[in-house]
Amino acid sequence: MNPHATPHRGLITVCLMAATLMQALDSTIANVALPYMQGSLAATTDQITWVLTSYVIAAAIMTAPVGWLAMRFGRKQLFVASLIGFTMASMACGAAQSLAQMVAFRLIQGMFGAALVPLSQATLLDIYPVEQRGQAMAIWGMGVMVGPILGPTLGGYLTEFYNWRWVFYVNLPFGILAVAGLIVFMPRPEPNKGMRFDWIGFLVLALGVGALQMMLDRGETKDWFGSREIVVEAVLAGLGLYLFLVHIFTAEKPFIPPRIFRNGNFSAAAGLMFSIGVVLLASSALLAPYLQTLGGYPVLSAGLIMAPRGIGTMIAMMLVGRLTVRVDPRKLMGFGVLVMSWSFWRMSSWTPDVGEQEIIFTIVIQGFAMGFVFVPLQVVAFATVDPALRGDGTALLSLFRNIGSAIGVSVTELMLARHQQIIHSSLAALITPFNRILSAGPGAAMAPIKPLGLPLALPPLGIPATTTIPYGAAVSPNNPLGAAVLDQMINFQASVIGYIDDYKLMVWTSLPAVLLMFLMRRPGFTVAKPTAHDVME
Repeated sequence: MNPHATPHRGLITVCLMAATLMQALDSTIANVALPYMQGSLAATTDQITWVLTSYVIAAAIMTAPVGWLAMRFGRKQLFVASLIGFTMASMACGAAQSLAQMVAFRLIQGMFGAALVPLSQATLLDIYPVEQRGQAMAIWGMGVMVGPILGPTLGGYLTEFYNWRWVFYVNLPFGILAVAGLIVFMPRPEPNKGMRFDWIGFLVLALGVGALQMMLDRGETKDWFGSREIVVEAVLAGLGLYLFLVHIFTAEKPFIPPRIFRNGNFSAAAGLMFSIGVVLLASSALLAPYLQTLGGYPVLSAGLIMAPRGIGTMIAMMLVGRLTVRVDPRKLMGFGVLVMSWSFWRMSSWTPDVGEQEIIFTIVIQGFAMGFVFVPLQVVAFATVDPALRGDGTALLSLFRNIGSAIGVSVTELMLARHQQIIHSSLAALITPFNRILSAGPGAAMAPIKPLGLPLALPPLGIPATTTIPYGAAVSPNNPLGAAVLDQMINFQASVIGYIDDYKLMVWTSLPAVLLMFLMRRPGFTVAKPTAHDVME
């Protein structure tokens, strides 16, 4: 395919972006609607999480063979079929009447949606010349990066003002337009009908990734390796991934060519993509409950406060798309990683009374930094990759990002729960009858309950929050009211410190990624200055 001779590149790009945004949004848009789904589908708290995990598991498993499927059946045919299946599965999810139906439809949605992101990226790399790929990847990256960030905001709005089913129905108009546009304008390369599928490689990879995802999702509720189920899943995950690595390097024709990993730029980019995946969704997953449970923000307000992060990402991608052909992309990535780590360090100093301006400023800077990492990463990764391997490469980068995101969310949630327990125990050890500040004797200071910094109201205890009582009595462990209030205060402080520790963990998780850039080579191209007209031509 000659990128300079591709007609209707602008229209193809719009259709690809619609498909990418749909898939990226659906990874997080249902999060805020889970409590409403739980009531409608008569599910328990543990069961309703399968609405999220079933989608992630199916998408992770089906991402790896996308490159082979595109060559065997044709990229256009696979893209259109995947988009139609994804849209129909979205409508089925919105119409689901039971938990079993919802989980089944989400599995199907994840299977069809797995191909959308890597195929859209590979197509853009093919239809744009090398000097314009930085700008093309910036446009594509807006959907991949901004989608998960804006998902909770859009999901909260649709759930609040319409119904949780519209979280899925919203895909219909975009799906129809994208399918029509791709059928009319997307080039149609000839499929290679003589290729045979590597079933052994696919099955052992599916076993490894599926078992790993199950272990990460259910570990916290099953007490991790204290549960036989988690031990079995860990063994299967290790065995499946080990057999997959052995297979691709020893099989005659594996569905993922091992020679792609001999490319130093691509291998380093895959490691960096994994690191970005770890902090991308984990930081968003932590911020939403932080704002609601500790900051006291309503669901819709919390979603709106998180939205500027996506604005920062879009601004960075529009800027860095033009800088990539003028500045060493490795320097741009290094700048992005350092600024992103600095934003996590700022978040590690937050307390529940942090101002909205501080929150918005920090997350805008964080989104800006992620944009500076993501776009140059795509350019460097594929600068020296054989064009025949682009489909496999884009699928592998998506796989690394998905696995990183799953590990990041699970580890940060685990660390948060563990640290809260440890800190709660440490603080509770300081509560003794000999602590004079907890006494309620004669002359003790009088204080209303609410200004004591309590995170929860006290009507269940039968005492209005505005009641004025001795300060010591309000927090004395020697009476039921004081003990309940004191436990709430300790839980609140333990949660604050737990979140601080998680954000510090993200600092030390993202910083080592700078070392991977020393393994990359700068793409060797020099071009004339591209214009906005060239990109959309």
